[in-house]
Amino acid sequence: MESTPFDAVELSILHALEVDGRAPFSRIAEVIGVSDQTVARRYRRLVAEGGLRVVGLQDTQLLGRENWMLRLRCAPDGAETIAAALARRPDTAWIGLTSGGTEVVCATVPRTAGDHEDLLLGKLPRTPHIVEIRAFQMLHRFFGGPEGWLRKYGPLTPDQIAALRPRYGPAGPAVVTADDAPLLAVLKRDGRATHPELQRATGRSESAVKRRLAALLASGALYIDIEYDTSRVGFGVAAVLWITASPRHLDAVGRALADHEEIAYAAATAGPSNIVVTAIARDTAGLYAYVSGKLGHLEGVEHVETAPFMRRVKQLTYRPPTR
Repeated sequence: MESTPFDAVELSILHALEVDGRAPFSRIAEVIGVSDQTVARRYRRLVAEGGLRVVGLQDTQLLGRENWMLRLRCAPDGAETIAAALARRPDTAWIGLTSGGTEVVCATVPRTAGDHEDLLLGKLPRTPHIVEIRAFQMLHRFFGGPEGWLRKYGPLTPDQIAALRPRYGPAGPAVVTADDAPLLAVLKRDGRATHPELQRATGRSESAVKRRLAALLASGALYIDIEYDTSRVGFGVAAVLWITASPRHLDAVGRALADHEEIAYAAATAGPSNIVVTAIARDTAGLYAYVSGKLGHLEGVEHVETAPFMRRVKQLTYRPPTR
């Protein structure tokens, strides 16, 4: 059964949340020109039916932690089980099945310096049904993370975006301390958690919580992100593209990809290919047009391997499938 597309109001709310995931409903309502009650009602519907989740994430690249993209070639009867097991781990994101369901693609989200070693050197090599492991260290992000994809398609005008953009004050150094752990844990579950909820979780005063949250957001160490069902925005096809660019064109190709409307994520990697992107298209014909057109005409692109997602297992959060 096909999902019902988001309407104009729902798309505006999604775009507003991408700009400021903690914006009060009253401010969103004022900017997009509807009532507070309409925003609250549509938000609940987006959560219940549209896969919307608002979460607080650490920018691991800014914090200097190692990020990896994994390609796990699996026996056909093992890929689903392996993907689900990885999805339950808190140090993974963006898990999908590609290559006819025989390959699991997974991004690591390290909480500590040793997390990736535990996964790459400990757990995965001992996992049955994994035939081959290819690991790509992420060297530089061109697009993604705090930069949301909806801004390339979203309905809000520049003036509306400016009205929604949060103002946190002066940006200090991007540092996360052990004392921030309770605050970050709550925000990872619910990026819109209220200040009283954060106060109860941290044991700090409400004013102290407000100051620390504002400092983390201003520094970029923490950002608020959203996930949702992209097919209901009209884009039903997604693929991982493993791109090889000549070294002297690597940065130029990456920056060009960041501007392409079809690209939701782009990064330079170490490994057999040197750029990985997630491309989103309306349909298979649209993906072909992108690969053979804009991407194929970029100077410096030498090779492209296209791996369409059969199924997304996990984006930022994991919800087990209902039986």
